[in-house]
Amino acid sequence: MQTTQFFDQKLLNKYNISGPRYTSYPTALEFHDQFNDSDLKTAIKVSPNRELSLYVHIPFCHSLCYYCGCNKVITRHRDKADTYLAFLAKEITSRAEFFTDYTVKQLHWGGGTPSFLTHKQITKLVALLKQSFNFAEHVEMSIEIDPREIELGLAQHLFDLGFNRLSLGVQDIDLKVQQTINRVQSTEFIGDFIAQAKTVGFKSINVDLIYGLPHQNTETFSKTLAKVHQWDVERISLFSYAHIPSRFAAQRKLRDEWLPSVEEKFALMKLAIETLCGYGYEFIGMDHFAKPDDELAIAQKNGTLHRNFQGYTTKGCCDLLGLGVSSISAIGNSYSQNIKDLKNYYQAIDDHQHAVEKGLTLTQDDIIRGEVIRELMCNLYVNKQAINDKFSDLKEFNFDDYFSDDLPSLKTFQNDELLTNNNEAIIVKQSARLLIRNICMSFDAYMKKKVNQQRFSRVI
Repeated sequence: MQTTQFFDQKLLNKYNISGPRYTSYPTALEFHDQFNDSDLKTAIKVSPNRELSLYVHIPFCHSLCYYCGCNKVITRHRDKADTYLAFLAKEITSRAEFFTDYTVKQLHWGGGTPSFLTHKQITKLVALLKQSFNFAEHVEMSIEIDPREIELGLAQHLFDLGFNRLSLGVQDIDLKVQQTINRVQSTEFIGDFIAQAKTVGFKSINVDLIYGLPHQNTETFSKTLAKVHQWDVERISLFSYAHIPSRFAAQRKLRDEWLPSVEEKFALMKLAIETLCGYGYEFIGMDHFAKPDDELAIAQKNGTLHRNFQGYTTKGCCDLLGLGVSSISAIGNSYSQNIKDLKNYYQAIDDHQHAVEKGLTLTQDDIIRGEVIRELMCNLYVNKQAINDKFSDLKEFNFDDYFSDDLPSLKTFQNDELLTNNNEAIIVKQSARLLIRNICMSFDAYMKKKVNQQRFSRVI
C-alpha cells in the first residue's frame, strides 16, 4: 500500500476538527433516560437477528493511567471483584432468559482491566456465561490484558477456558513516557507473554498503541513500532491520544507543554502508518492494522467489514448485549447503556435485576443514515443502488433525493479531490482515509445542531 497518499499536511490541517468516531450512529451522546428496560425487551423481541455478541465490562484497575478515559475503579483489593461478580451474575441470569433463542458467536471482556480477576474468578465467570447462554461451537472469545499485574501462566489458563484472542495494552515502551502517564511495564515480560500465548495456541493477538502521549517523539516511538514488529502480533490498534482534561480529571496531571505539538503528533501518526504498512500490515479502516491473512483484512477486501461499539469487527450480523457497569448494548433497532457508577449499578441490580439507565430507539432516518455512515467508515464506499434496494420497502426511496440536503456538503471534499460522488456511488479516495470521520459528518443529522461537537476528540 502506498502510504504517501494519506499525508497531505495542508488538507489534514484544514479538516482537523472535533468529531465522532462513529462506533454507533446516533452516537452515545444522543442516548436519553426516557428509554427504559421495557423498550430494550421490545427491541429483543422484534429484532431480526438471532446471533449474539456478548460484551462484559470489568471496571477494576490496579493503578490509574493518567491518559485513560475509560470507566474504571482503581483498587488493589481483589475481593471487591467478588462483590462485583455477584451482582454481575444476577444481571447475567436475568438477561439470559430473554436470549434463549440466540446463539452467542462472540464474547469480549473489556474494562478497566479484565485481567485484574484471579484465575478462579475468571473460571467462574466463563462457566456462568456458558451455562446461561447458548454458545456456538466455534465462538470468538477475546479479552483485554494489562501486562503489568499478570504471570505467564495466565495465557494457558485463558486458552483452556476457550479464549482465542488476546489484546494487550502497550501504548509505548519508552520509560519516560511510561513514567509520565503512570504506566511503567516490562517490555521483556510483554514479549515473553506474547511468545507464551502463541506457544499455548493463541492465533490472534492484538497490541494497543497510542500516539500523542507526553514526551513521545519519532525516535522513541520508532523503537516501540520495531518492538511490536519483533513480537509478530496479528493485529495492532493505533489510537490518537485525546487530551480532554475538562472531562477526565486524571489527564490534568499531564501538562500541556509535555504533549507533542500538532506537527509532532502528525509526524508520529505518519511514522506509525508508514512503518506498520512497511512491515506488511494492511491498514484497516482509520486506526487498525492486520496481517493480510487476518479476517479483518479479508473482510475489508470483501466489503464485509463492520463497526460497532468495540470498533472494527467481522461480526456485523450479531446483536450486541453489554453486561456490567457502563456497558452498552445494540439490540435490533435500539441502543442502551447501563449505569456508569458502581454503587448505583449495585442498587439497580438489587432493585430491578437490570441496570439500564438510558438509550435510544432508532428512527427510520437513524437506520438509513447509520447504514451509510457504516459503509463509509468500513469500506470508504457507498453503493447508492444497494442502499435503494435495502430500503425499497419505503415508497420510492432514492438515495440522491433522500440526501438532497446533505450531499452539497460533500462538495468541499470533491473540490479537494478526496472523493467522487456520481449517480452510482460515493467513492472515497485513499488520500481521505484519515478524514473519513469528517466525510461521515455530512450525513449526521445530529451534528448539524453542533451542540455536542466540543465533546468529541479531534480527527487527527
